Amino acid sequence: MRAKRFVSIRLVTALLLSCLASLAAGQELPLQCGVLASNDHPLDYRIDKDKLPVVENRHFDPLTERLVRGQTSSVGGDISYTLNKFPNHHRALIAMMNLGIRDKTTKPRGAVYSVECFMRRAEAFRNDDAMVKMIYGLYLLNDGRAEAAIKKLEAAQELSDNNPNLYYNLGLAYFDLKRYDQALQSAHKAYSLGFPLPGLRDKLKRAGQWQDPVRSAPDPATEKPSDS
Repeated sequence: MRAKRFVSIRLVTALLLSCLASLAAGQELPLQCGVLASNDHPLDYRIDKDKLPVVENRHFDPLTERLVRGQTSSVGGDISYTLNKFPNHHRALIAMMNLGIRDKTTKPRGAVYSVECFMRRAEAFRNDDAMVKMIYGLYLLNDGRAEAAIKKLEAAQELSDNNPNLYYNLGLAYFDLKRYDQALQSAHKAYSLGFPLPGLRDKLKRAGQWQDPVRSAPDPATEKPSDS
């Protein structure tokens, strides 16, 4: 009798794991990253702004965002809670990434998932969110995976073509792979859009790869005739 019960429990467990695996696969998530269950009512950070205060006031105040302290548990626990409710919460994703960098860990204390799992969950939740792809790209770039970072940043570029921060970090990723022509093009684009930091330009200068952008000649047809 005990043997049959044991087999039955093992069978139910196997079926449950199989079901979770198929759900995760359908959302392009590995099993260790969980599932975006409908009963958790995940909300879109870009759209559901009216519901943000309910979560942020208790779990993501400025001190939590700056990684000083958590409000109800650890910093990792409160950021994790925020990302469970708003998987594509841009600032919370950046905070979770910074927490992992600060604590030199892939899974900060109190977090339900690893930092990369939170990135993957956000992307699976809203694949059209350019900011999520950019943040994921920054995470990969910081992790030394420049090739993978470029894929994410280029995907973000396809969704949002007017972000100086995106072009700047794309340029850094190209630079890391010694793809200097593309790094230069990205730098020109970033600075033309007003990006303030000179780091990418300085890197290109030190590598002997910087060139000032070529200014296009004015079109004579559009020039106003001078008064004479």
